Amino acid sequence: MSCFKLPVTLLKEIESITSNFFWNDSEKNKIHWVARDRMCRSKKAGGIGFRNLHAFNLAMLAKQSWRVLKKAELLVSRIFKARYFPHDNFLNAKKNSGMSFTWRSILESRSIIEAGMRWRIGDGQKVKV
Repeated sequence: MSCFKLPVTLLKEIESITSNFFWNDSEKNKIHWVARDRMCRSKKAGGIGFRNLHAFNLAMLAKQSWRVLKKAELLVSRIFKARYFPHDNFLNAKKNSGMSFTWRSILESRSIIEAGMRWRIGDGQKVKV
C-alpha cells in the first residue's frame, strides 16, 4: 500500500470481507448493525478503529511523496528525479506516457501534499521581493 495505489474496487472488497467477518452470523441474512464509517472512527470517538483503506492507501503514498520531496539525497529520490523530472522539482513534475506504476501512484498522492504544505519564511534568505 505504500508503493502502489490499489484499485478502489479491491479496497472495497477487502473492507466488505472484514465487515462480513466482524458481523458473521449463522443466518444467511446478515444485518450490519453499525455503519462502516462509524466503525472506522477511533476508539476514543466511539468507533472500533477500523481503517478506511482508500484513505490509508493515499496516506501511505503521500508519505512516499514527502520523502521524495524532502529527502533528495535518498537513492529512490535521485532515481525518480533523473527519470521523471530532471530539470524541475517534484511539485512541478508532469505526467507523461511511459511512467512506471509506482511513479504514477506517488503522483496521485501529490495533491494531498500540496493541500497541506506551507512555506515558512524563516530568516528571509530565500525570499525575493
